[in-house]
Amino acid sequence: MKKRVLSTLAAIGAVLAVAALAFFEPWRAFTSSTLDEAAPSSVVGAPAARTTPPAPAASSGTPASTPRSTTAPDPAPAAAATPAPSPAPVDRDLSVGRFVNAEHETNGTARIIELADGRRYLRLEGFSTSDGPDVHVWLSEATAGGSWGKYDDNGYVKLGELKATDGNQNYLIPAGADISSMRSAVIWCDRFNVAFGAAPVKLAA
Repeated sequence: MKKRVLSTLAAIGAVLAVAALAFFEPWRAFTSSTLDEAAPSSVVGAPAARTTPPAPAASSGTPASTPRSTTAPDPAPAAAATPAPSPAPVDRDLSVGRFVNAEHETNGTARIIELADGRRYLRLEGFSTSDGPDVHVWLSEATAGGSWGKYDDNGYVKLGELKATDGNQNYLIPAGADISSMRSAVIWCDRFNVAFGAAPVKLAA
């Protein structure tokens, strides 16, 4: 009987150990990956070439005589004023901030870029953090720094899973997302509800 109980406890312990390994994925503390994406940009096409019509060919015959007008020609109409063209839209940085550590050491720069065509991206440059389970990239209304678990307390925008632990990466911000109240870019572990790191974001309200 005692052996059966010990065998049952051992089996339960093994199941719990496997479940714990699957949940915590401790081997990720020793893994890393690198991605180097080019910065997003708008490609603005060159304007169509303007062509000048050819001049009419000179006649080889003798022009016929025409009666001379006795009235003064009408004055040439004044040229219409042409409004100055509006400046073409350009790609621009809406915000740039440096990452600060949270649960894990995290380095690099977070840039929010708005392209001339209206698309917006969060770009991570010179970025480095730790690997982990269920890690995502967010924009959050919480300010960078302080409590590791505060970034989901209020509003946030999910941008997708973290593509790699290191390098340069782009994350498209959904077209309809209102990011005016966002105050940080966050590397967020959904499984444990903690931030690995965060960078300050300053946007116009």
